[in-house]
Amino acid sequence: MSDTLRDQLLGLGFKPAPKPERKPENKSNTRRDNRPQGRHAQPGNTSGQAAAKPGNRPQHAGKPAHTGKPSHGPRKPRSQEDIDLAKAYAIRAQKEKDERLEAERLKQEEARLRREARAKLDELVKDKGLNDPNADIARHFEYGGKIKRIYVTAEQLKGLNAGELGVLQQNGRYLLVTAALLAEAEAVFAPSVALKVDPNAPVEADPYADPQFQVPDDLVW
Repeated sequence: MSDTLRDQLLGLGFKPAPKPERKPENKSNTRRDNRPQGRHAQPGNTSGQAAAKPGNRPQHAGKPAHTGKPSHGPRKPRSQEDIDLAKAYAIRAQKEKDERLEAERLKQEEARLRREARAKLDELVKDKGLNDPNADIARHFEYGGKIKRIYVTAEQLKGLNAGELGVLQQNGRYLLVTAALLAEAEAVFAPSVALKVDPNAPVEADPYADPQFQVPDDLVW
C-alpha cells in the first residue's frame, strides 16, 4: 500500500493495525541450550575434559595416595610360652651339637689309642715269631667271624692245643708265639689275639683242635 492510500485511510478514521506483542525469551531454556553437550564441550572448559577422562580421579587434599601395600601395625609381643619354647629348642640344639662333638672326639681318641697300641705290639713281638717255613699242618681257628688258618709242625700243633703256644694277628698275618708273649700282647692290644687255647676247655669249644677234623686246603672260606 502506498503512503497516499495509507494517509487517506487514516484520514477516514481507520486506525493502523496493532503490532503483535513480542513474548519474552525463557532464560532457563537459554541457559540449557548454551550448556556444552557431552563431547561437544567448548575448548576452554578444561575441567569438563579432565572429568571425562577415565581413571583421572582428583586427589583429595590432605590424604596420601593409596600405594597398594598393606600397612602393618605394631608387632604382637611374644608370649611367655613362646619364649620358653624357643629356649627349650635352643638348649636341645646345643645339647645335640655337644653330643656330636663328643662322639667325634671319642672316635678320634680311640683311633689314636689303637695306633699307639699297634705300634707297641709291633715293637713287642719283633723277631719273636715261631712260624716254621717248613710247617705243613694247617691249624684252623675262628677269628673275626671267619675261619682262618696257620701252618704248624706236629710238635707246634701239640703245644698250640695244650695252650703252650698262641696266635697273634699282626698287620694282616698270623704269628705263632709263646703263651707268655701272647699274654703280654693281650695286655697291650687285646684285639690282636687270634687264638688262645684253654687246655681245660672241652673239645666242643674248639672243634679244630683235633687233627682228625682238619679242613681241606682246597676248601674256600
